[in-house]
Amino acid sequence: MARYTGPVCRLCRRAGVRLYLKGERCLTPKCGIEKRAYAPGEHTQTRARSRHVRRRVSAYGLQLAEKQKLRRAYGVLERQFRRYFDEAEHRPGITGETLLQLLERRLDNVVYRLGFAGSRAQARQLVTHGHVAVNDGPVDVPSFLVKANQTVSIREKSRSLPPIVQAIEKAGGRRIPVWLQIEADSMRGRVLALPARAEIDTQVQEGLVVEFYSR
Repeated sequence: MARYTGPVCRLCRRAGVRLYLKGERCLTPKCGIEKRAYAPGEHTQTRARSRHVRRRVSAYGLQLAEKQKLRRAYGVLERQFRRYFDEAEHRPGITGETLLQLLERRLDNVVYRLGFAGSRAQARQLVTHGHVAVNDGPVDVPSFLVKANQTVSIREKSRSLPPIVQAIEKAGGRRIPVWLQIEADSMRGRVLALPARAEIDTQVQEGLVVEFYSR
């Protein structure tokens, strides 16, 4: 399955919540959810305005929607997402929470959470282009899973790049997760601990994702 390259605002409108796929734009009135608060499609606006049309969604439909929402939020393809689920299922603990923890530990997500990028897509690009280091060693794999006590930083040669500088400036008001610590001046962050479910703000019912793959 190829990576989705269409308008990402459609994905947020389909999910019904902000997936923050366009970074800071999602916090402005230009957000697709704000401008068109209905699902994409030719007739969905008419249905939304009608009092008599009630679209009935099956249990499978709800489970699929949650799975797609979670997968798209982190920018993961279907096959890779299934591998994450299989790994979470074989680890001790609650499968849904372990799945979320694995997704949060992705290097591109950590770069985004630290505010070095405006979106996960931009963070993924920074990693693949060699602008990010883990424990001062270059890593260009977005799916690299960070561990507790590891440091994630922007490489010295890349610290003056306008996209990175602008992202850090705009991220000043963004809340940094408690499991991360940032030194904005040195463009360096540390993973204090692995994230717990209460520390992950992704709006998803992970139990439905588990039910989807457990059919």
